[in-house]
Amino acid sequence: MKAKDYYYREARRLGYKSRASFKLLQINERFYLLKRGYRVLDLGAAPGGWSQLSLELVGAEGLVVAVDIKPVKIKGVVFIRKNVFDEDIVAQLTNYAPFNVVLSDMSPNISGVSSWDHARSLELAERALDIAIQVLKEGGHFLTKIFQGDMERDFRRKCEKYFELVKAHKPKASLPQSAEIYFVCKRFKSLRTP
Repeated sequence: MKAKDYYYREARRLGYKSRASFKLLQINERFYLLKRGYRVLDLGAAPGGWSQLSLELVGAEGLVVAVDIKPVKIKGVVFIRKNVFDEDIVAQLTNYAPFNVVLSDMSPNISGVSSWDHARSLELAERALDIAIQVLKEGGHFLTKIFQGDMERDFRRKCEKYFELVKAHKPKASLPQSAEIYFVCKRFKSLRTP
């Protein structure tokens, strides 16, 4: 596929760990989530494309913490080998909190059954949101992926309780036939019960 080949080739040319780096790059160019000096948490980070790009954008004065059950080896990135559903994950993350940005490009294993894949993606996104509201700095940002479906509106409403701005966005680097979209949530308000 032409688009896939282009971003794949560009990722290799620029030394990025995955073509997914371009999704974050395009989202950031539009929504300005990542800035120099920021503290960033990347959930489900492997193979590390988003962590790698985040480190470039926040610079040496910033911090990037990557969480995954698979190893992420990027010089300058703090790696925590954990499942996001582990009960002690938030306690471990508080050593690095508060974060300016929480990112999640987590994806379920694709079954090919759209309703099932949608529900599983929402489970991951809701867990990412749950972690984000516990470790984000006031005014911080949250970005997560979901697969489109009938529960999307409820998830959006949940995000709107915590953030001043919530936008659904599909970057050009996403394959046109993919059901994935990203929820861009800006300016964390405060802890409230969903």
